[in-house]
Formats: sequence, structure tokens, C-alpha cells
Amino acid sequence: MRRVREIILRADRRLSEYVKYRTVMFAYEGDFASFVQYNKPQVNLMLNRGARIPGKFPHVEGSGPTARFMRFKDLAEVDARADELARVARAWCELMATAPNKASRTPSRKASPKR
Repeated sequence: MRRVREIILRADRRLSEYVKYRTVMFAYEGDFASFVQYNKPQVNLMLNRGARIPGKFPHVEGSGPTARFMRFKDLAEVDARADELARVARAWCELMATAPNKASRTPSRKASPKR
């Protein structure tokens, strides 16, 4: 998990991490990815809205309407797929940076009344 975390956070400086739903989440302009089934020896990374990420990534799995997954059985597999994972993270950031209606994806903050 540590190596996957490192790859994601180094892929694009716009990505951040936080804890939500008792797991580590990565985000930029919306939730990007989270660890699932983290009590198993392999690492399972859920790309929360992975179906929206443009590009071809051979190790991104899934065919549902939203989520996609990257699974790593061990550290050697994480290292072998590090470049692909970084490209997925950068593709997410580019998608979110250029998407119309960015304001609707981020929590609104009410301006304090002027005095």
C-alpha cells in the first residue's frame, strides 16, 4: 500500500490524500481512488469514477458504469505497473482540470457577509 500511495502522490502534485469511510482516499477535484479490501495481502485500488478516465490502461479492470480497479499481488507487481498507475493518476487530474462545471464537483463555500 505504501508504494502505491507513493506512486499516486508523486504522479501529480494536484493529488491529495485523506481518510474517508475508514480507508485512504486520493483526490483532485473529486474522489479519484481508494484502497479496498485492505486487510488482504494483495493491494486493491478502486478508481472511484474510473470509467470516466480517458486512455487505454491494460491493468485497469472493470466494466461497470462507474468504478474500475487496479490489483497488485505483491510489491514486484506494483513496481512493474508503476508507470501505468502514474499515467492513470495524471489522466484523472487532466480530466478534472479541463472538465466543464468544475464548481458543481467541489463543496461550495458561502462567503461571509460584508460588514
